[in-house]
Amino acid sequence: MLIHKKIMFTAMLLGLPVLAEGASVAGNVDAARLSNADAEPQNWLTGGRDKDGTYYSPLKSINDQNVKRLGFAWTYDLGQPQRGQEATPLVIDGVMYTSGTWGYVYAVDAGSGKQLWRYDPNADHFMARNPCCDLVNRGVAVWKGMVFVASVDGRLHALDAATGKKRWEADTIIDRKLPYSSTGAPQIAGDLVVIGNSGADMGHGAVRGYISAYDIGSGTLKWRFFTVPPAAGQPYENPELAAADKTWDPQRKPEYKGGATAWDGFAYDPKLNLLYFGTANAAPYDLRQLGSEHLDALYATCIIALDATTGRMAWYYQETPHDSWDYDAVQKMVLADLMIDGEARSVIMQASKNAFFYVLDRKTGKLLSANNFAFMNWATHVDMQTGRPVLTDQADWYNTAKLTYPSWFGAHTWNPMSYSPQTRLAYIPVIDVPTIWVDLLHNGSKVKYVEGFFTVQGIIPDDTYDSKDAMRLFGAVPDEAAVKASRHVKPVRELIRAWDPAGGKVVWEHETSSGIRGYDGGVMSTAGNLVFQGRGSGALWVYAADTGKVLKVVETGSHIMAAPMTYAIKGEQYVAVQVGYGGTPITVGAIPPSSAALKFENTNRIIAFKLDGSAVPKPPRRTEPLFPKPPEQKATKAQIDAGEITFIEQCTRCHQLGPSTTPDLRKLNQGLHVAFKDILLKGALAPAGMERFDDILSENDADNVHAYLIEQSWIAYRAQESAAAHKKHDK
Repeated sequence: MLIHKKIMFTAMLLGLPVLAEGASVAGNVDAARLSNADAEPQNWLTGGRDKDGTYYSPLKSINDQNVKRLGFAWTYDLGQPQRGQEATPLVIDGVMYTSGTWGYVYAVDAGSGKQLWRYDPNADHFMARNPCCDLVNRGVAVWKGMVFVASVDGRLHALDAATGKKRWEADTIIDRKLPYSSTGAPQIAGDLVVIGNSGADMGHGAVRGYISAYDIGSGTLKWRFFTVPPAAGQPYENPELAAADKTWDPQRKPEYKGGATAWDGFAYDPKLNLLYFGTANAAPYDLRQLGSEHLDALYATCIIALDATTGRMAWYYQETPHDSWDYDAVQKMVLADLMIDGEARSVIMQASKNAFFYVLDRKTGKLLSANNFAFMNWATHVDMQTGRPVLTDQADWYNTAKLTYPSWFGAHTWNPMSYSPQTRLAYIPVIDVPTIWVDLLHNGSKVKYVEGFFTVQGIIPDDTYDSKDAMRLFGAVPDEAAVKASRHVKPVRELIRAWDPAGGKVVWEHETSSGIRGYDGGVMSTAGNLVFQGRGSGALWVYAADTGKVLKVVETGSHIMAAPMTYAIKGEQYVAVQVGYGGTPITVGAIPPSSAALKFENTNRIIAFKLDGSAVPKPPRRTEPLFPKPPEQKATKAQIDAGEITFIEQCTRCHQLGPSTTPDLRKLNQGLHVAFKDILLKGALAPAGMERFDDILSENDADNVHAYLIEQSWIAYRAQESAAAHKKHDK
């Protein structure tokens, strides 16, 4: 009793909530509490709120009758570079926990947005080149008084939930010479905290996927499960790799690591003690580089179930055998109980990147259904006897460029879907976008390699698509007319779809962006018959969960990619969402015209809403600086052309010649031009996310890239001056 009173007194001094007798004062989540999450709907205990990862809340003070009164409550500035925000915050007993760029962790008062503490992981700035898609982080896990986060450099941090002080740290990366990184949220599984990594798209040979499980209290490594067999002839780290080895070409070179990373999409069933995770694409995309045999490449693009205690496999299901389309199977998974063919089944569900909605028995892995929730032309259906997709000719981009649905974005990616046990519908952020797949080695392409795509190029034919320019660089590709003729709707668009998992059909839908992908956000549903989704336009949209009727649109001025969440303080319900543009979008092109990040500063922040709140304060208006007069061009045309190829191969993954979350390199000032080589080759701006490239590029390469950028700067500068002169003349 004296000990508990001391804890209560300390909690009051810290301004933290004081809980019931015997409870800890901060981050007090355990198995018993999580299994009864619906009994305390005021909290949001995991990334998906509950143990099933539903992104559904039983709260209903805000409902379809009064949501029109929804307004601004408070905002918290994350104080980080203006990059992508993909985490969904947790709220536990009045304290909000979340993560941001690099793996920073924040604890704020959920009623006011006042900061309680902030943790800097001191991530290795020289690993900033490793993430395929920005310095994002998808959230934290909170368990028994600790907060867990993986920083972008692959270290797992355990923090004291009350103070933010580090309790332990573990290096999860097995080979720091390879382009590994960590962007996903840790998963609690019994007495273990589990984390994967990313890098299946990076480098000429990618990385080798695995997940690692650590003791929650000490950080001791308990087991590690590899998803790809080692180089031919090397011993297997786990016995399941013997079966996988038969599905990879035996002639593959050791520099090809195979990919199949687990960068998102974990789940855990405490009753079965099974840990579930999805794996990423096989690498390289053109598996012919590994040898002539057309094999399945296990365990890439799989859902895998492991015994959480031992790390041994219980079952696996491969969604896309011999993946050649970047169809990762790492999308968030939801546990549910469904009636399938008149029988009650405990299932695991996933709206996969490959456009099939999979329902599996979560104890055995048996495939129960696989219907396409989005348009596809790479396959016709899944054979329910074999579990394999039946391919079409459009799937074969070898030697001839093909327009293939869905794109390498996937029909659904990391942005969470929600499942409502009230409506028995899943609400999916759908990406209805194709890729023009180009074989760079056999299509007459000037470019032979693109970082993030290997010896392939995946072109998104949106409204900015220029087939003539693409043909100049990559060889024969479908023209704009062929792209438009492929569909009876706009070929590039996004939607939110309400999907019946048991019936395998769409119940309602709304198109959310059209023409140029808007990078809309994840989804949350509630017992108030509501569905929430943020859009790239900066608006939070609210729909009736049963009918899809639009009930409320709240303008925020911030691009919303993450999924919203909801909680209550002293009986008052709040909705909150973390905002900021970046992530995968920086690999594709300039900020789309519809994005709020083009109109307003891309301030990374948390926005909270409540009934009868005010208008959301918008960030300052974005102002684009004029193009400065570039330095004299002294390079030859051959050097400029070589610089363009190198820029496409190594730089376009992050840098676009237009407004983006990274600098438009046509607007370099004189000082940056002078320091160009030190920045590119020596990492002079590594703390800002620009790592050194001297292991890949020579000084001659750097000079050529610089020459190309100077040429592009002159083109833009002259156009700017001409427009200004015409404007002056018109006046």
